[in-house]
Amino acid sequence: MQKKERFARIIEWFQKEMPIAETELEYTNPYELLVAVILSAQCTDKRVNQITPELLQRFPTPEKLAEVEPGEVFEYIRSCSYPNNKAKHLVGMAKMLVADFNSEIPDTVEELVKLPGVGRKTANVIASVVFNKPAMAVDTHVFRVAARLGLSTNAKTPLETEKQLVKYIPEDLIATAHHWLILHGRYVCLARKPKCEKCGLTPYCKYYQQKLKKEEA
Repeated sequence: MQKKERFARIIEWFQKEMPIAETELEYTNPYELLVAVILSAQCTDKRVNQITPELLQRFPTPEKLAEVEPGEVFEYIRSCSYPNNKAKHLVGMAKMLVADFNSEIPDTVEELVKLPGVGRKTANVIASVVFNKPAMAVDTHVFRVAARLGLSTNAKTPLETEKQLVKYIPEDLIATAHHWLILHGRYVCLARKPKCEKCGLTPYCKYYQQKLKKEEA
């Protein structure tokens, strides 16, 4: 199967089976989502959603968060991964938002990555979810699922995967496709034991087709 056809078939399947695909992080405004995405690095969305209500009640605005030391933030996020670093990043992010961006979340990846704790993946999440821009955030799920399905080929880095995906996915679907791949990786195409028997994408999946060939050999 040619790559272009593989993309078309997989996109068609997702559009039918998962017409609504959204982030599982809970938030009510761009600032809250930015805090949640920074916390979500190497941490589950479920855990982040347990942490953020109390954290955001105490620091409901960038101004409030910028006023405190990281140690105070640490007490609210100690149950997530790398709480020391994330506490520093959150306070640094808030200070820069207040000082350089008039407390408004910037809407471009180029400006977002200037914020402490915001890498390209986080910036792409904010750009796509908040501002509906054609940005493809590549986390571990997207990286794995894209490779297994055959949507990315020999990609060694998230950026290489991102470039291959945006080349073939229609621009108006990129933001949604990010969630398709994440959710598929989170619940079906698991890292250690993918649930191929429950997956509707097996007819188009490179990993599954290769698996069949090995079993038949």
